[in-house]
Amino acid sequence: MAASDPALTALSQGWCALSLLHGRIEAHIERALQSAHGLSVREFSLLDVLSRQHNGTGGHLQMKQVADAVVLSQSATTRLVARLEDRGLLTRYICDTDRRGIYTDVTEEGRQLLAAARPTNDAALREALDTAAEKPELAPLVRAVEGIEAVPAEAAVSA
Repeated sequence: MAASDPALTALSQGWCALSLLHGRIEAHIERALQSAHGLSVREFSLLDVLSRQHNGTGGHLQMKQVADAVVLSQSATTRLVARLEDRGLLTRYICDTDRRGIYTDVTEEGRQLLAAARPTNDAALREALDTAAEKPELAPLVRAVEGIEAVPAEAAVSA
């Protein structure tokens, strides 16, 4: 296909619009979470993902699964876990059945902060989507996001 192919141009424009929408939403949520709770979007996402795991066989997530869920590299996820552990929001411990495995759990303080931050996250998301919907180039993407059905927590974490 030639560089001037209309299909590629439209695809590129669509990708740019999606990237713009994501950036605006993330920046808006970041400001709200930082201001109200001292959390970044990534920290909130990590606490959220880890709060959905359960104890028992197959209940704890491997670091790769966590990294995939929060869209970070494994090394960046490990650093993020360490920062939240230093703040008392997470704990890490060795797996009972596989001494090589390290599990991460949200502490009570982390659960409380997550519960307090969730309404802020949700309100900021709604505000960002409403603002974006006013832009003709972003409105179709906002409608698409709003039309996505909720994914069960277990499926979102294991995906």
